[in-house]
Amino acid sequence: MRKIPLHLALLTLLAGCMSGPDYVGPPGVASVSGESFLRAGPEIDPQAPHVADWWTLLGDPVLNELETRALARNPGVAAARARIEQARASARQERASRLPAVAAQATVVEAKVPGLDIGSGPPAGSPGPSPDNEERDSLGVYNVGLNANWEIDFAGGQARRVEAVNAQAAASVANAEDAKVQLAAEVARVYVSLRYAQSRLELALSERELQQQTLELTYQRYTQGALPLFPVGNANAELELLKAQIAEARADIAVFKDTLAVLTDEAPGALDGLLDEQGDIPLPPERVSVGNPAALIARRPDVRAAERMLAAANARIGVAEAARFPKLSFMGILGLGGSQPDDILDPGNLSTIALPRLQWNLLDFGRTAASIDQAVSARDEAEERYREIVLGALRDAEQALARFGQQRANVAALAQIRRQADTAAELNEQRHAAGVISLGDLNNSIRQRQQARANLDRAIAAMTNSWIAIQKSLGLGWVDLPRDD
Repeated sequence: MRKIPLHLALLTLLAGCMSGPDYVGPPGVASVSGESFLRAGPEIDPQAPHVADWWTLLGDPVLNELETRALARNPGVAAARARIEQARASARQERASRLPAVAAQATVVEAKVPGLDIGSGPPAGSPGPSPDNEERDSLGVYNVGLNANWEIDFAGGQARRVEAVNAQAAASVANAEDAKVQLAAEVARVYVSLRYAQSRLELALSERELQQQTLELTYQRYTQGALPLFPVGNANAELELLKAQIAEARADIAVFKDTLAVLTDEAPGALDGLLDEQGDIPLPPERVSVGNPAALIARRPDVRAAERMLAAANARIGVAEAARFPKLSFMGILGLGGSQPDDILDPGNLSTIALPRLQWNLLDFGRTAASIDQAVSARDEAEERYREIVLGALRDAEQALARFGQQRANVAALAQIRRQADTAAELNEQRHAAGVISLGDLNNSIRQRQQARANLDRAIAAMTNSWIAIQKSLGLGWVDLPRDD
């Protein structure tokens, strides 16, 4: 066996070296070091929250059904899963590219080229018989065998490329989880809006009946000469306003129903049977588990996706720097064949070819350096993007907590007002039965009670939506997906 040249041996020893900087993790953000959120009120529990089905804490079976359907069928989530498979296939492809490629081949060449002059006869002009021109102009080659190609990764460029695609695959998983977070929160928000719109419709229909009575009483007093005409016009204007509110509430209900249908991969109107029956606006639990800022950063899928994209950008620096080093590739051919078809069956006609190839770009006029600078700048951009997403996540959580605390106080105050309005309406009903007040005065008292209920319902819907915003800001609503090692 021939000895391997010394320079090739040295290059082989270099194989396995890694170009570019090693990834040391994402940059730290000083504000993440706190053990609790600044805007957390007494209703906030520092214990870790449930990552997956947080909506079950609202205790609404219809909402649970909608969430299950949406997470299983939503086209956006399905597209995110497809992107995961694409990224994982790309990672497998890059890992496989580090191994030798072996292919089978069969070659048949039949050629007739005038003037080719193939043969072993005597030279032209010498005595003796001339060979057949047909044989001298024809060429036949028959070969079957294997060929292999392999490039040795001296500077670790291929390894860095695999590192980058693995990080991208992990980012695609995190993006799919983030899609589920967004979807779960959107379904819950639209459902709460639907229940609030149904409550608005119910109250508006009830108020319309009361206002119709008020209009009739006002008109009677006008015809009796006890009132001028303008109170009749005012009462009629209020009635028309209620009709407009009824139409608006019905339109909102239709929009919210269709939105929920599309979110669950159904055609508009497909969920009307499930959603027609009116239900109460869901109430959040008394205590809210949020954990701490550090746990939020570790849990939120969009932050994890940004961190993996930073790792991928860091690995691409090594891919760019690997172009500075030489590349050594081998091609080998092993086959049987000859000039006749029967030669492919003869073991004595074994042919072998080994072709090592060394390539080193010694002069590229700065192209490699520019590529490295570009990769470094992309890494810097990914790092700043990570910081931006982390700070945005903290902002979302703090704002959601602040709004939730304010909404809880608002609900408590409006609940007290409603209790007072209920008491006043009950007393006025007794006074009307005793003939102390008129029907118009009683209707005004009942409308004040309904208005107090409407204000409370609006506050409850806002509080529940604030609670949903907390769950979204914490990055909840996903479950672990299987990963490739």
